[in-house]
Amino acid sequence: MSAATIDARPRTAAVTSRPTLTADLAAVAANTRTIAAHAPGSALMAVVKADGFGHGAADVARTALAAGATRLGVTSVDEALELRAAGIGAPILSWLNPVDADFAAAVAAGVDLAVPSREHLEAVIAAAPGAGRPARVHLHLDTGLARDGAPPAEWARLCSAARLAEQRGQLRVDGVMGHLACADVPADRSNAIGRTRFAWGVEVTRALGLRPAHRHLAATAATLTDPRTHHTLVRIGAGLAGIDPSRTVRLRPALTLTAPVVSVRRIRAGTPVGYGHAWTAPATTHLGLLPLGYADGLPRSASGRAEVLVRGRRRPLVGLLSMDQAVIDLGDDVVPPGEIATVFGPGDDGEPTTADWAAWAGTIEHEIVTGIGRRIARETACNEHLYAPVPIGAHCKSTATVPRSIR
Repeated sequence: MSAATIDARPRTAAVTSRPTLTADLAAVAANTRTIAAHAPGSALMAVVKADGFGHGAADVARTALAAGATRLGVTSVDEALELRAAGIGAPILSWLNPVDADFAAAVAAGVDLAVPSREHLEAVIAAAPGAGRPARVHLHLDTGLARDGAPPAEWARLCSAARLAEQRGQLRVDGVMGHLACADVPADRSNAIGRTRFAWGVEVTRALGLRPAHRHLAATAATLTDPRTHHTLVRIGAGLAGIDPSRTVRLRPALTLTAPVVSVRRIRAGTPVGYGHAWTAPATTHLGLLPLGYADGLPRSASGRAEVLVRGRRRPLVGLLSMDQAVIDLGDDVVPPGEIATVFGPGDDGEPTTADWAAWAGTIEHEIVTGIGRRIARETACNEHLYAPVPIGAHCKSTATVPRSIR
């Protein structure tokens, strides 16, 4: 080993803390109220798919409902049934299911189902008798993504079949839904096309005798920027987490990720660090080791750009981010093992935010918050004193940190 490599043996200590992701439910409540104020004439669906955007689906669902949401949205039947198993009885819509999904269990549990095709409609109809009640469905129109939803050429046939099933008592058409492709760029021409196509789709349902109670097109970005998209219901997912894709409203980031410094070593100038020796120390410095990496959801593509906060100062990550480890340059500071680094948070104390990490990785905040791995401990916090007024229900009365199960 070269004398230029290691100047002193690394200092370690018995570190009892571990990387922890904390979801601030009061921030979720505050975001719910902020966004609801932009669509006062519409009901609010809290979208808690992907474990509530990484914040804990049941916790976020209860918080958003207490803060004014009236129903929930998820991707799959499994996600919906998990909420029912958690004792949540609010209306739930599941909108992305294979034709062979367990529709009978969903209908029996009172879960609404999005129907994007005749095949889905027939599968739901076939499942309903075993559930002991008619199914409730939302007909899903493709309004410009060419992804999910019935193409316009098939819409009238889907609506006609749904009307016939409704007359037979097999189901009830409770809603019509669509998605906008470019709502985060309000001036994009495709949004006007999507609004027009959705209005046409609603008129077709009415012409065929359907009277859905709910019409919904807007997710977070459109809710915040375009009242023409609000209709009877708006869907809020990323906004609950404090993410505004339109970058027009200040929302409160609800996640904080921390990790202990597990060891510290002093290295001399010229010492290469990490796989591939992607970084070499330009001067004598101290390095701290954090016990998390890309297997825990930190994007490797942020290597060489990312920072964390330690003792009130931003510290750069140096070298390539590893699967389980990240190295930070502490400079001249003698930081003891056990010191806590804030990987990201709301930014109040100068720590990086998920928006910073997204920029460093060349991605979006949604990927950062939903990508944190199962090895990271999860907690919820109820920092109600930071917001006024935020009454958020019996499950979150304290400002104490409350552990929640790892999902």
